[in-house]
Amino acid sequence: EICKIWSGMSRHIYRQLLKKKAVDIGFGSFAVIPVHANVAEGKVLPVERPMFIMNKTLKMFYNLEGDETKIPEEIPVVQPDFEDIAAHTHFRHEILEQCVQETLLYFAGALRENKEVEFTFR
Repeated sequence: EICKIWSGMSRHIYRQLLKKKAVDIGFGSFAVIPVHANVAEGKVLPVERPMFIMNKTLKMFYNLEGDETKIPEEIPVVQPDFEDIAAHTHFRHEILEQCVQETLLYFAGALRENKEVEFTFR
């Protein structure tokens, strides 16, 4: 059931990314960020890169290092719409929200204990 809930969450995030919106899940945001790829001698190609950008506060709290990527101001940041996700799954929105929060707390515990965690989205 947890996998079904996160599958619904994943589909919701994907739909928001297609609408050029970022989705903040509490620990950070999923977004599509414009970047430049080097393709040839001195030539660059503008591309869009899907990314998860961890919250600055969380990175500081756990003393994590990483690139300081920011979501451009023109990209709106939205919260997960648990009612919408519930409409596409057979779970009530309260159950969905609780499962997501518990998963994120588990993830935070793994970070605190310096454990490696694999979190896969389709």
